[in-house]
Amino acid sequence: MSVNSLHDALPTSLGAHIERAGWKDVVRDYISLTKPRVISLLLFTTLAAMFIASNPAHRVTLPLFLAVAIGGYAAAGAANAINMVIDRDIDQRMRRTTSRPTVTRRISWKNALAFAFSLEIISFSLLTCAANVLTASLALAGLLFYVFIYTLLLKRRTWHNIVIGGAAGAFPPLVGWAAVTGSLSPLAWYLFAIIFVWTPVHFWALALLIKDDYASAGVPMLPCVKGDRATVVQIAIYMVITVAMTLIPVVTEGLHSVYLVGAVLLNLILAWKTVELYREVTRPRASSLFHYSMLYLALLFLVMAIDRSLT
Repeated sequence: MSVNSLHDALPTSLGAHIERAGWKDVVRDYISLTKPRVISLLLFTTLAAMFIASNPAHRVTLPLFLAVAIGGYAAAGAANAINMVIDRDIDQRMRRTTSRPTVTRRISWKNALAFAFSLEIISFSLLTCAANVLTASLALAGLLFYVFIYTLLLKRRTWHNIVIGGAAGAFPPLVGWAAVTGSLSPLAWYLFAIIFVWTPVHFWALALLIKDDYASAGVPMLPCVKGDRATVVQIAIYMVITVAMTLIPVVTEGLHSVYLVGAVLLNLILAWKTVELYREVTRPRASSLFHYSMLYLALLFLVMAIDRSLT
């Protein structure tokens, strides 16, 4: 097929987009729909969970690893693309999101949805063939929870949006675990729970930094509704719950000293940064907690994977 005939076969709006912007810019726009920076941490927990689940009877092979990486990214990217379509009205009122392609209309909402549905079809098919139906279904469940529970039901209605809706981000380790074992053990659900209770700490630290954006868009994030001090109190509460949740598997799942020492050190730093923010609510301290929270989760999963590999 020639370049011209390929161009003619594309949807009209997409063809016009390519004529205006060029192939590289078009590809960049579509990649941005998936929110790669957001997905990176979720994908890491997915892949780390595969090694945490690994045992003599269930090993992580390179083909399976690559399939889960691609399928997991596609499912999360589809969810983010749908989110951009739904939220394009509030995105245009928030300074940090005004350049999104769904806001500037570099990508029409119809093309964005078609792209999202294509990604999900790829994800479900790949995860089913390379792993199993449970893995594909869990990835799809994360997408549906994010779109329907968080984006459509909760985000614009209550400051509890991230507490409940944040469960969508806890599905990735279940996907990784199921891909390796074909089932879900108690430790897999502990991984889910750790991310679930960690999410408010992580997200509300960010919300403190961009509360003006949320206020201008009319999104009832906690700092906009209850204020900074109430937000920090909630962060502290969920920090304590997170610390407790990360230590429970040591007792119940037989994790060893590598994980215990790593978890204790990571939790001490998390607690210290939370206390510093509690003492004085400033942007630098909120930013420090937000950025550390991402490193915290990644390292926690990493040390658990290392610990499990030594058994």
